[in-house]
Amino acid sequence: MNLMLTFQQGDAILVSVFLILIAMSILTWYFIALRGWRAWQVRRDNRASEATLWAAASWTEVETALQHNEAPVARLTQDGLGALRQYRQHSTSSLGQSCSLDEYLTRALRKRLAQEQQQLEGGMTFLATIGSTAPFIGLFGTVWGIYHALVNIGTQGQVSIATVAGPIGEALVATAAGLAAAIPAVMAYNTFVRLNRVINQDLDHFTHDLHAQLLTRGGEDGVR
Repeated sequence: MNLMLTFQQGDAILVSVFLILIAMSILTWYFIALRGWRAWQVRRDNRASEATLWAAASWTEVETALQHNEAPVARLTQDGLGALRQYRQHSTSSLGQSCSLDEYLTRALRKRLAQEQQQLEGGMTFLATIGSTAPFIGLFGTVWGIYHALVNIGTQGQVSIATVAGPIGEALVATAAGLAAAIPAVMAYNTFVRLNRVINQDLDHFTHDLHAQLLTRGGEDGVR
C-alpha cells in the first residue's frame, strides 16, 4: 500500500482531509510542547516568587524584588499592593467611605486571579476541538475514499482482491490518521486540566494568604 498514491490519484476532498489531519497532528504536538513548558515554568516561577515574598522583611522589599517578575504570584502581589496603596491614598474620600479595605482588596485580587486563571485555560478549547472532531474527519475521508475506490472499480469492470484491497486500504488510513491526531489531543487535554486545577488551587491559597497579610500589615513600610 503506497500512501503517496492517495495524494497523486485522490481527489481534492480526500487530499484535503489528509492535509487537515496532518496539520491537526502537528499543531497538537506543538501545543503540547508549548503548554507543557508553560505549565512547568509557571509552577517554578510561582514557587520562587512566593519564597521571595515570604522571606522579605518589608513590603517595599517585596515590591523591589518582584518589580519585573511575570509569575502569576508576582502579578497578584503587585496588584494587591497597588490596590492597597490606592485605597490608602483615598481613604478619606468617597472611595474609602464607599467600601472597606477588605472589600476593596478582595475585588482587586479576585479580578487578577480570574485573569491568571483565564490565561491558564488558553488553548484548551483547541485541544478539545481536535480531540472531538479529528476522528470524524478521518472517518469522512475513509467513507469518501471507499466510495471513489468502488466507483473506479466499477468503471474498470474488474473485481478482485488486488483491485479492491489497495484503494480501500489507503482510504482506511484516513481513520487511523484521525485517531492519531485525536488521541494525543484528548490525553493532553486531560493532563492540562489536571495541571490547571493544581495551579489554580495553589493560586487560591496564596491569594487568601496575601489578602490576610495585606489587611494585617498593609499599613507598614510606607504602603499608604
